[in-house]
Amino acid sequence: MLMLKESQIMKIHYISGVAALFVVAVHILIRLPVVTGMPFSMSLEYENVVANYQNIAYAVLLESMLVLIAIHGFNGLRIILLEFRQNIVWENGVTVFTLVAMIALIAYGTRTILIANGLG
Repeated sequence: MLMLKESQIMKIHYISGVAALFVVAVHILIRLPVVTGMPFSMSLEYENVVANYQNIAYAVLLESMLVLIAIHGFNGLRIILLEFRQNIVWENGVTVFTLVAMIALIAYGTRTILIANGLG
């Protein structure tokens, strides 16, 4: 299993947090009615949401947002759970659990984007 020092894991946590802030800000700016040319409520209609997923640049933005937030969020959960106990079995179990959950969430989110593009 790939072993990273805690300082390296924290660097990943900080970088993913800052990057997620940037990507979410871009996402919010793109969703503004001034940019889309339609009211926000209309942009949430099924056809418009599917059209967003089919726009490759926007799909890449959504995928990067999914990955960054999943990495940051599950690593934060991992850090919280490690505060409960400090022994190697607990630490390895928490790490494996959060990695598996993170990968499952990313796979499910990616599946949604692929299905919207007729690839799933």
